[in-house]
Amino acid sequence: MAGEQARTASESQAQGTAYATARIQELGATARIQELGRAAEPYVIAQRRYFHQHPELSLQEVGTTKAIARELDAMRIPYERPLDTGLVATLAGTAPDAYREDGSPRRRLLIRADIDALAVTERTGIPFASERAGVMHACGHDCHIAMQLGALRVLAQMTDALHGEVRAVFQPSEENGQGARMMIDAGVLDGVDGAYAAHIWSEVDAGTISCEAGPRMANTDWFRVDVRGTSCHGAMPQRGADAIVAAAEIVNNLQTIVSRDLSPYEPAVVTVGELHGGTARNVIAGTAYLTGTVRTYSDTAHEAMPKLIARIAQHTAAALGAEAELTDYTVAHGAVVNDGAASARCRRAIERVLGPEAVGCYRGTLSGEDFSEVLRRVPGVLAFVGTRNPALGATFAQHSCFYRVDESVLVKGAMLAAQYAVDFLAE
Repeated sequence: MAGEQARTASESQAQGTAYATARIQELGATARIQELGRAAEPYVIAQRRYFHQHPELSLQEVGTTKAIARELDAMRIPYERPLDTGLVATLAGTAPDAYREDGSPRRRLLIRADIDALAVTERTGIPFASERAGVMHACGHDCHIAMQLGALRVLAQMTDALHGEVRAVFQPSEENGQGARMMIDAGVLDGVDGAYAAHIWSEVDAGTISCEAGPRMANTDWFRVDVRGTSCHGAMPQRGADAIVAAAEIVNNLQTIVSRDLSPYEPAVVTVGELHGGTARNVIAGTAYLTGTVRTYSDTAHEAMPKLIARIAQHTAAALGAEAELTDYTVAHGAVVNDGAASARCRRAIERVLGPEAVGCYRGTLSGEDFSEVLRRVPGVLAFVGTRNPALGATFAQHSCFYRVDESVLVKGAMLAAQYAVDFLAE
């Protein structure tokens, strides 16, 4: 009797699954994405919360990579691990024309999610806050992982709508600007026809997604200035040259680059994030150094910055009897520039799967993103998935220890990625 009941329950479940599969196949691609997306929403949110609780810093994403692999295994999606952390999954379309006679895909789309966290101590007080002291997903990469897994979960159930191949990259080390180049060097762009990525963004209203063409995120550079003075007793400043005073003046004068050396029509930021000097409270410091970041959009401003910083540092220090040198200037990565056709395709995908009211408008940001390295090589788009919602306290900027998101937007990001993939591969 028990065996018969179990068999009946099993048959009933199988019939239910068959019915659901048949229903999905009867719907058009967009309706299928919408139905599968709604069903996947609890999964997407649960994944985001898991990764939020277990953040890992750049190039240390071992547990994160294992957890992503487990989810892909459950979906029966094959993957490779070209680096120590991160991985690359392949979702093959089963549409009749998805592959050529030689076995190569008709078209291949790369979709990317970055997976690393920041050295930030979380102060949100949410139930699923970071369990790792001093480490937090304060930029939304936990959301990016969850949205991409959600997109794959949807697409894996409708591969007959994929006229080609989706290459899903879970990229490590975005926060230090290394991961994209590492993945590219490992060959992830081989045979790729286009690229798509999304970034959760606190300045875009929840429920809307921005994907305008052109520059969206800035050139990102790092610099260091070393200052050399002459140390002496703190009570006899006339006997030395104070490196700290010179460094402080350099910090102030660097701000004149934006206000006086660049056109008002050239967006730029020069930020000094560190200033170090001195060894004792009663000693005039003989050395000091400062480090910072430069953000620009245009090539003209980007190319001018090293000379401008060096000039101001040298002459400011000299006016105070000290010396200064620009000892390091590193171009981390270029600007994120959305391809026009890719942006138009993304906008159509938003309207199709989420409705025209979901199309957002955002001026862009001088924050940086190493997805720029991908977009320098293949045409593509970075979409800003809005998460700003004052009612939920989701108003804090990226990298804040109070950073929160409106989790209702996550499935929207997953559905958009799925729709974009279907549309791109159908062309």
